[in-house]
Amino acid sequence: MKIKMNNAVGPKVRSARSKENKLLPMLGVLSLSAGLQSATQFFAHTFNYQASLGANIAHVYLPWSILQWSVKWYSLYPDEVMRASSMGLLVSTMGLLGVAVAKVVSANTARANAYLHGSARWAEKEDIQAAGLLPLKRTLFEVVTNKNALTTTGVYVGGWEDRHGNFFYLRHNGPEHVLTYAPTRSGKGVGLVVPTLLSWAASCVITDLKGELWALTSGWRQKHAKNKVLRFEPASSTGGVCWNPLDEIRLGSENEVGDVQNLATLIVDPDGKGLDSHWQKTAFALLVGVILHALYKARNEGTPATLPSVDAMLADPNRDISDLWVEMTTYDHEDGQNHPAIGYAARDMMDRPEEEAGSVLSTAKSYLALYRDPVVARNVSFSEFRIKDLMNFDDPLSLYIVTQPNDKARLRPLVRVMVNMIVRLLADKMNFENGRPVASYKHRLLMMLDEFPSLGKLEVLQESLAFVAGYGIKCYLICQDINQLKSRETGYGHDESITSNCHIQNAYPPNRVETAEHLSKLTGQTTIVKEQITTSGRRTAAMLSQVSRTYQEVQRPLLTPDECLRMPGPRKNANGEIEAAGDMVIYMAGYPAIYGKQPLYFKDPIFQARAAIPAPKTSDKLIQIQEERITL
Repeated sequence: MKIKMNNAVGPKVRSARSKENKLLPMLGVLSLSAGLQSATQFFAHTFNYQASLGANIAHVYLPWSILQWSVKWYSLYPDEVMRASSMGLLVSTMGLLGVAVAKVVSANTARANAYLHGSARWAEKEDIQAAGLLPLKRTLFEVVTNKNALTTTGVYVGGWEDRHGNFFYLRHNGPEHVLTYAPTRSGKGVGLVVPTLLSWAASCVITDLKGELWALTSGWRQKHAKNKVLRFEPASSTGGVCWNPLDEIRLGSENEVGDVQNLATLIVDPDGKGLDSHWQKTAFALLVGVILHALYKARNEGTPATLPSVDAMLADPNRDISDLWVEMTTYDHEDGQNHPAIGYAARDMMDRPEEEAGSVLSTAKSYLALYRDPVVARNVSFSEFRIKDLMNFDDPLSLYIVTQPNDKARLRPLVRVMVNMIVRLLADKMNFENGRPVASYKHRLLMMLDEFPSLGKLEVLQESLAFVAGYGIKCYLICQDINQLKSRETGYGHDESITSNCHIQNAYPPNRVETAEHLSKLTGQTTIVKEQITTSGRRTAAMLSQVSRTYQEVQRPLLTPDECLRMPGPRKNANGEIEAAGDMVIYMAGYPAIYGKQPLYFKDPIFQARAAIPAPKTSDKLIQIQEERITL
């Protein structure tokens, strides 16, 4: 007994096979219906379509009327009924014979299997609409009731041109994350980042190299999106907002030691490579105790608790360092008691040999050298906003983290601290009602992290992508290529989970073969049907003696690495400015890949008008805003 395996993959394959299997039975039913109709019409014609035989509707009767007439009139007209039945049987037999011949021909005809080696294909408009990247056509009822209709909101993930040359923006508004592969100067800023920031109305955090995004988008976000725009530029003394990481420590709670340990880890591990050496581990333990001591002294005595003040405590030229260890072990931190974590850290330093203690101390101070810059020290000396405000302030917030190229490397530890605290503090708890989670925030948060691998390995980011979407945080991550992401030295390693947790991946034409191979695998394998015709006989003959045609299924990637590398990029003029958009590919889990077109904000008059709104000269300051509201 032959068992037919159900190995169809994808709705397209299933629908094609189901139609093929139903065709011949439908033809058989049609043949029987034609026979009944012929018998009915022949019988009616015998009696010249007399109205007494039934309802006469343009001399066309229902096919089964012959059955009714046979029962009623057979005793009176047996010969006429038999002749009509013979006519119907002849027509049905001819039809069924044709179906049988078609079945034999179909069974003996060699046909190629278009899905033998894979069924990958490029997405059509219906696929893109089903993925939620294009709005569905809405009926008048849906427009009025606003039900079951997708809206054109969210982040921009690319563009798409249909067969008629019409261009459509592709936008995604779900909670899932987006990962972009785009080499330097490929147009990702003008195509994806700027359009998103000129349309996303909720809160956002933006890593902004050189301050270009602030100049192009902060004006619209402040004036029309009703955002409070914050410019945190640690190496600039004018126009920015200040933020003290120690103000985010939940002092006096059960989380205080954990918060300080997370902060100290980032300080002594500025590249995200882990605490491997003995000196890093001991410096980490020392900084935990000193930072906690500074925080409790600030609460009890009003002295400043900042990273520069922590460095000053360890490097005070007018005080012997042993006095600090004694103070930490004898100080009344809370309720007349010495804090155990602080006392243990100081006791460790007192028990170490003098040379080892000096090495531990010098290692700890080396990680705080950044905060000896007076400009940086001032910008981290107090807070004009808090991390919780990003999702819980009355108005949405837009936080631009600006680092000039010359300061990018030395400011990286501070930027890592800020991004880490944003993730940890905003995804700390979830409330439930009636068995379902409820939002505990006022505004969604978009984390637009351009060149995020340059921040080093942020373990909290890799781990949190799997769950931060449930807390209202959507990440838009941009890197140059897959090697930058998978680097063992500066990235997340070969077993990274960033790509696993990004529902959408989009890419501009890559420069690296490894990235092209990754994109080719994402696109999938397709089957190409190769037709081969063989002829025999003399070329000068009027007709060839034999012609045979064979089909062969061949496997190939829908997009080969070579084709990926040769995707047309944006066309630029002599000054390096983009004049025309290039191609791109967009991948969304569960749907065919999209061969798209890069959007360009300056080709759209709406975006051009929004980008022309001048940026504010100074950053908003939330602490002052709150004080003014209280005064009023």
